Amino acid sequence: MSALLLVLGSAGFAQQEFPSQIWHKGNIYGTDGQGFSGLIKYDLDNNLIQVKGDVIQTLTAANVSYFEIFDEIYGGVRKFYSLPYALNGDYEVPVFFEVLTEGDQIALLCREYIATDARNINTMGGMGMNPFFGPQSMMGYRLAFNYFFFKDGRIERYSLKKRDLFEMLPGYEDEISLFMRKNRLEHDKRGDLLRITAYYNELDQK
Repeated sequence: MSALLLVLGSAGFAQQEFPSQIWHKGNIYGTDGQGFSGLIKYDLDNNLIQVKGDVIQTLTAANVSYFEIFDEIYGGVRKFYSLPYALNGDYEVPVFFEVLTEGDQIALLCREYIATDARNINTMGGMGMNPFFGPQSMMGYRLAFNYFFFKDGRIERYSLKKRDLFEMLPGYEDEISLFMRKNRLEHDKRGDLLRITAYYNELDQK
C-alpha cells in the first residue's frame, strides 16, 4: 500500500518552476554603459544576475543599471532597476527592484520571493481528505511579493494594510476608494495595486 500512496501522491505534486529558476531572453545595461544580450537568470535574494552568451557572466546590482527579460512563464516584458536601499540594515546598497508601473509622482516596485505554502493535500491528487489516513499536511511553495513605493527619491515598503495604502497615495482617498469599489480591486494583490497606482498618477496630473 505504501508504494501505491507514493505513486498517487506524486501525481498531484509535479515540480513547479518559478521565474527566478529558469533562463529568460533579455538585455542587461551596465553602469559603465556596456550592454549584454542573451539568456538571463536572476537571483533577487543575492542581487545577482547571470547572462548566458558564449560564456556565463555573473553581475551584481552594483554594476548593473537595469535589466529586462521576457518572462515566458507569466508573459510580457519585465524590467528591473538597481536602486540604493537599506534592505538588511542601516546602510544603503544597490538592490534590484522590479518596476510594475511608474508615473510623474510615484512608482510601484516589488521584489519577488519563493514562500513556503503548507496546506492539507489529498494524496489522490486534490485538496481535502486522504481516503486512507485523513487530511495530510504537505509542504509546497508559492510565488510571493514584497511591494514598495518610490516617491520623491525615496523607497518605502508597503505593509499591505489598506490604511497604509492611502498614506502612500495621499490626497485622493475618496477617488481611490471609489475606483477600487467600482473595479473590485484589492489593496494587496499585484495586478490590482498596479492599476490603483497607475490611476493615482492619472489623478495627480489633473
